Amino acid sequence: FGMHSQTEQLFARHVGTGNADTKKHTWLTNQHRDTLSHIVSDYSLSTYVAIAEGESVERVRFNMLQRMGRPCGPPPNASKEAESL
Repeated sequence: FGMHSQTEQLFARHVGTGNADTKKHTWLTNQHRDTLSHIVSDYSLSTYVAIAEGESVERVRFNMLQRMGRPCGPPPNASKEAESL
């Protein structure tokens, strides 16, 4: 196996890793969702965040589950994205 085929296998196996055609917003959204899902699934991290925010653990988990829908806001317009490149 060459390095190129190993990279393709990694991208195929793990959706969040992206590829050369992945837009910045999509990549950031995947990263934020991964982080939020990890915090929600780990009780110790949920407790840590709850103490830091002064909320109950279940309220923190609920808020994070709500944020997973659009963690980085709506996607930018295609024309706006083309200007930034």
